[in-house]
Amino acid sequence: MIVIADTSPLNYLVLIGEIEILSRLYQSVIIPEEVLKELQSPATPVSVLDWSRELPSWLKVKSVKTIDTESDVAVLGSGERAAIALALELGENALLLMDEAKGRRAAKHRNISVIGTLGVLDAAAEQGLVDMAAAVKQLRQTNFHVAPRLLGRLLDQDIERKRRQSLPKN
Repeated sequence: MIVIADTSPLNYLVLIGEIEILSRLYQSVIIPEEVLKELQSPATPVSVLDWSRELPSWLKVKSVKTIDTESDVAVLGSGERAAIALALELGENALLLMDEAKGRRAAKHRNISVIGTLGVLDAAAEQGLVDMAAAVKQLRQTNFHVAPRLLGRLLDQDIERKRRQSLPKN
């Protein structure tokens, strides 16, 4: 599987101290140059800016050949447009990490598999790589926006998963 990331999942995972779960889940992640530029913007939180100046070996930066300008992506930021374009270039087994709702819809419209920060955290919790409740608590300390019902459902699923895992094996 080829994993491409947009800015926001990287940003939030750095902010909550869980960025390394990406390497444990996916081994390597690719970002377009536009995403790196967004991560290094003066408006970026200091911890994210510091992280982006010394990228880990599992994160690769790649240039995009052509960026789509159709109406459904024209409203997106440059990082989102480039991440969608890179996912299209790299093929049908690409997974796109993106939080922006309009970007996710545009990606799905192009048959790109997409998950967001919460999906990454849920996958990591499933493998025992992160405590979902603690990660969500940290995420709530940022400007991350999510529907309370979705967050409640994910936390309930995590509680149920932990309950099942604690049951004795026959």
